[in-house]
Amino acid sequence: MTRGTGRGGNTAAPRSVDVARLAGVSQKTVSRVFNDEQYVSADVRRRVLEAAEELGYRRNNAARALASGRTRSIGVVTLGTALYGPASLLMGVERVVRDTGYALRVVNTMEGDPAGMAGAVDSLLDQGVDGIVISEPIEEEGMPGDDGSAAPRLNVPILVLGAPSPVSAPLVLTAGDGADLMAHTATEHLLELGHMTVHHLAGPQRWYAARDRLDGWRAALTAHGRVVPPPVEGDWSAASGYLAGRRLAEDSGVTAVFAANDDMAIGLIRALTEAGLRVPEDVSVVGFDDIPVAAYVTPPLTTVRQPFDAVAQEGLKRLVHAIENPNAAPLPSSPPPVDLIIRTSTAPPPGRTTPARGRRTTVRSRGGARSAPLSNGGPATHQ
Repeated sequence: MTRGTGRGGNTAAPRSVDVARLAGVSQKTVSRVFNDEQYVSADVRRRVLEAAEELGYRRNNAARALASGRTRSIGVVTLGTALYGPASLLMGVERVVRDTGYALRVVNTMEGDPAGMAGAVDSLLDQGVDGIVISEPIEEEGMPGDDGSAAPRLNVPILVLGAPSPVSAPLVLTAGDGADLMAHTATEHLLELGHMTVHHLAGPQRWYAARDRLDGWRAALTAHGRVVPPPVEGDWSAASGYLAGRRLAEDSGVTAVFAANDDMAIGLIRALTEAGLRVPEDVSVVGFDDIPVAAYVTPPLTTVRQPFDAVAQEGLKRLVHAIENPNAAPLPSSPPPVDLIIRTSTAPPPGRTTPARGRRTTVRSRGGARSAPLSNGGPATHQ
């Protein structure tokens, strides 16, 4: 708690009874204000908060936890990486948790440490968190639970983002799936432009997201009865995209490539350009993520935007509901949006006529379908 001098000049930490006395209300009313309960008028709430600020009062969360059985804290297990996707998802989770009034406790794991996730979960449980978010995008060999007997067991609600659940708990919620559908949409965009097939620059297959994107690409080609070329695997970096692009540039049959992230797509375009191929006149390229620089490379990159904030918002809403209503049914999940951002790195294959401006392409989600204009001009068209 923050210590204050109060009106009497003493150095004791102010208490809720002091706030009540200064605001001219009951101690119960002070408790209602700080617990965000209803049936407190705006004027009374203002007086209580002003009195608390004047006294330097902070509610005693430790005592509150003892009384309620909850610490009002949420733990997050996340891979320690600067890659755009995991980092952006963590930022989204942090923003949403702050808005819920819960404290956030983050434990990072390291790639190549199969015991790291279990240790991180144990650390958070030792801190008494009310729920745990697991954003662990990699399958590690020998992870606890691989043999069906050693998976961590928890007694708090769990939210798993974009991966199968690696733990056993009374309630496991999931959010952030749908990368396969996004990849399907990106691949269909290239097929609708007239390309006979689409090559795939895949991410490392230890990552669940890379597998989902590969599955969506393959499913789209199969659904249209097209040849499924062997994928080329990168490591998410622009350098690996560049090396893959040098290989693909040697194949005269390549007219369209779907890359599993924007960084690899940018490296790929560089290699194609150095090989004398034009993007999109000779080869069309679609990325994934919509990183901030995607709209400003040459040519501006057509890509699929990941809905990090929407995933965090929906997932945390369901997790907090489960924490605060342990006997209620879980809130239903909603499908993530699929946003195909069409810029100028995609066009019909050589010899095909460019579609007239204003043609429409369909962007699908698990909740249905919607139409969006197809534009080949301007730095970015947000669908």
